Amino acid sequence: MESLVRLKNVTVRYRSNGRRYLTAVSNVDLGVSPGEFVAVVGRSGCGKTTLLKVVAGLIKPDEGEVAYSERFFNGSKKKIGVMFQSPLLLPWRNVLENILLPIEIIGEDPANYVERALILMERTGLRGFEYSYPWELSGGMQQRVALCRALIHRPQLLLLDEPFSSLDAITREEMWVLLESVFLYENYTTLLVTHDIREAVLLSDRVVVMSGKPGRVKTEVEIPFKRPRNISLQYSKEFNEYVAKIKSMLSE
Repeated sequence: MESLVRLKNVTVRYRSNGRRYLTAVSNVDLGVSPGEFVAVVGRSGCGKTTLLKVVAGLIKPDEGEVAYSERFFNGSKKKIGVMFQSPLLLPWRNVLENILLPIEIIGEDPANYVERALILMERTGLRGFEYSYPWELSGGMQQRVALCRALIHRPQLLLLDEPFSSLDAITREEMWVLLESVFLYENYTTLLVTHDIREAVLLSDRVVVMSGKPGRVKTEVEIPFKRPRNISLQYSKEFNEYVAKIKSMLSE
């Protein structure tokens, strides 16, 4: 299947203390097909977030290229949604206003997206909090707002940068279930970077395992579990075999 987006031999370098360059990722080749959920796992500093920024167009690679399919460019400019480690909500805007922010940025009328925002809020358990402010919400609720904001403009590609890493274990699992349901309902092409191997195995169709510095693609593991996936899947023998397999690859 043709990739919606593909990184071709991508290398990114950062200047260290203004004197020398450090290679963050080297010769990375990675494709994500339409409707696929791909997770990238690796140790801290292996360049996972750098790859995400390259795909988002926030960083230009020093070598190689990012190729997008014709399907990606067809239609409108509403292509990418991003969810970060921190919800990054504007404290002076209420929940509904925060969710509608991307619509203002792309220059469209937010009034045309209010119904869409309310549907997303209903789906993510936020109805009734439209006019609450970020400081009135728990961490999990703030990340639900951030997810609605990332999806409000129906992006073709959803990029997730360790969005649940700061949450407690129970809330994190709740967010896994929520993300799985949203993925199934709207079928977003999704690229997730995470330290959490269990998260990667539970949510993704394919796990990309990165090497250490500089980051390279070490291997890829296909995840065969049928959807929808219940949170109880993580207690099965087969699930834990995949977790152990990927953990072993990271330790090599």
